[in-house]
Amino acid sequence: MMKFFQRLGKSLMLPVACLPVCGILMGFGYILAPAAMAGEVAGFTSGGVMYTIGLFLIKAGGALIDNMPWLFAIGVAVGMSDDNDGTAGLAGLVSFLMITTLLNSGTVAGLTGKDADPAFGKIVNQFVGIIAGLIGSGCYNKFKGTKLPDALSFFSGKRAVAIVTAVASIAASAVLFVVWPIVYGVLVSVGKTFLGWGAVGAGVYAFFNRLLIPFGLHHALNSVFWFDVAEINDLKNFWGNTGVFGETGMYMTGFFPFMMFGLPAACLAMYHTAKKGKKKEVYGLLASAAFCSFFTGVTEPIEFSFMFLAPGLYVVHALLAGVTAAITVALPIRAGFSFSGGAVDLFLCSFTPLAQNPWLLIPIGIAVGIIYYIVFRAVISACKLKTPGREDDDTETEMKAVLANNDFTQVAKIVLEGLGGKANVKSLDNCITRLRMEINDYTKVDEKKIKSAGVAGIIRPSKTSVQVIIGTKVQFVADEMKKML
Repeated sequence: MMKFFQRLGKSLMLPVACLPVCGILMGFGYILAPAAMAGEVAGFTSGGVMYTIGLFLIKAGGALIDNMPWLFAIGVAVGMSDDNDGTAGLAGLVSFLMITTLLNSGTVAGLTGKDADPAFGKIVNQFVGIIAGLIGSGCYNKFKGTKLPDALSFFSGKRAVAIVTAVASIAASAVLFVVWPIVYGVLVSVGKTFLGWGAVGAGVYAFFNRLLIPFGLHHALNSVFWFDVAEINDLKNFWGNTGVFGETGMYMTGFFPFMMFGLPAACLAMYHTAKKGKKKEVYGLLASAAFCSFFTGVTEPIEFSFMFLAPGLYVVHALLAGVTAAITVALPIRAGFSFSGGAVDLFLCSFTPLAQNPWLLIPIGIAVGIIYYIVFRAVISACKLKTPGREDDDTETEMKAVLANNDFTQVAKIVLEGLGGKANVKSLDNCITRLRMEINDYTKVDEKKIKSAGVAGIIRPSKTSVQVIIGTKVQFVADEMKKML
């Protein structure tokens, strides 16, 4: 199970890598066009060249951030497929479109003849995106080699994948039709129970908010506190100056310290604990994600970088976020956001009438950052967690491996012969330094033959699995082997 989640985490790195630059674009856009975020409060008005440029940047960044479920559907499908083929990505998209269309409010109302449950208005979420990606990759892995009768031969092979995926997605939609309203209703009910708990309730809410991020279910919980499901409307009342000074904003205030300081500090801890040979590679992702979190409050690039690789660490993060929110709300501090808890929102909300001592969030945030760094570094090191740059396939020895012969075609040919020929290879994949093969007969594997290609080593995790350590040039060897297969 852990192997599955680690593979899922790696699959999400491709779409997540797109998000930091989008968050930064939106941050600059909101500086230039604050009226687009704040609803033209605090003296800001729309119009003018700067507003136009800002709105352009906001829309450019939002193109991806607002459509994360789509990215996840495609990214998970490609990453979880046996050979990272684009057909799997198409299958993931087919599944996502099928599920979200069958379960949108309009379709459900038409099918049932009555108003749709509010849950179906939130069906486009990361959770469904991941499910669609898994359906797409599963159908691709199982049916990519399907052979049909001559009359239907056009639909043989990879062309059959989308058809099977559509059928599987209809079945999944039927299950979600029953399950999703129950899940949504439970989350809303749980949220309402927190209302009378004051600062503790705000902390518990923040904890569950983070805990539900991996599944995209946090939107149901957010609707209780930020909008009018339970007549709190914290977000709208704060920006519209229709709330109560000292109360309004209590369900947003606690997000600023861990978004602006806590998670960037966690990035620093992950960088410092990464293996030496991998520091340069993870630096770009972690640095851009940290800046994005601080500047705009877009935390997904950080959280999705470790939530599936090290789920225990993610629970620790959720706990720290909950405690931070509870303590912050207990103090005489109130702040709010329209986008997220980053520096841009903190600056803009400081000029609103309902803001209370927002500047205190900075020293509190620095303290939270120090705690995050210490806790993350200690937990990662003590538990040997596989955070970015610490995966099993990223050892320093492997990164320094050098092929004896840089004729990648010849190397691939020798390795394939050592594996017992293409008939003995069920599937081929590669990570950063290794070829990963599933084989039919382990007795046909000739390790001596494989090593003659100049590889760094061979690992056999099971009777049906073989890993050949190539080094950083593994992609070129893998490409040649795929041609031979």
